Amino acid sequence: MGCGRVGSLLALRLEQQGHDVAVIDQEESAFRRLGADFEGRRVTGVGFDRDTLIEAGVEQAYAFAAVSSGDNSNILAARVARETFGVEHVVARIYDPGRAEIYQRLGIPTVATVTWTATQMLRRLLPQGHVPEFTDPSNKVVIAEVPVDAAWVGRRISELEDATGGRVAFLSRLGSGVLPDADTVYQEGDLLHVAIQTDSLASLERVLDAPPRVVEA
Repeated sequence: MGCGRVGSLLALRLEQQGHDVAVIDQEESAFRRLGADFEGRRVTGVGFDRDTLIEAGVEQAYAFAAVSSGDNSNILAARVARETFGVEHVVARIYDPGRAEIYQRLGIPTVATVTWTATQMLRRLLPQGHVPEFTDPSNKVVIAEVPVDAAWVGRRISELEDATGGRVAFLSRLGSGVLPDADTVYQEGDLLHVAIQTDSLASLERVLDAPPRVVEA
């Protein structure tokens, strides 16, 4: 639902990957963004209207994305797709980060693009501070990209986990994801993505922001 810049790009990429796609928008003129080669359905109507969704094929849909310019419309359409038609894979674009967190806890995945972009920019501008990447619906567990003091370079990932009580979910190394094992060593340039209890995240940051403690024999 939504044939703006995000919706049209999403639809075209999905079709390029071989998927059948239907796009809903209230403005028929919005479909021009899809171009003449788009072979999917173009449905003019309100994206949370049952008849409109049925016309678009929601009853057979594997997934539904609500990416219009309105938070209320997106979340309402996402809920109708999931709760009325049983679509399992549903995501909604939300501009208000406060709302995004609420709906995430209700079990509706959301993408707050402006907030994510600003957070990523701040992370690269400022030397300290984690980047939250996933929070479970109960808000008890978080996966975050955490800065690490250079003195940890050459240490095994297991040492970082022992020192912090967290688990390294994965590393970003030279642009690729790496699942660490017991022998994986933290290298210069690695980005560390850690899973930990939310209330322990601040403590983990303090540990990794400082050099490893030297244990005297």
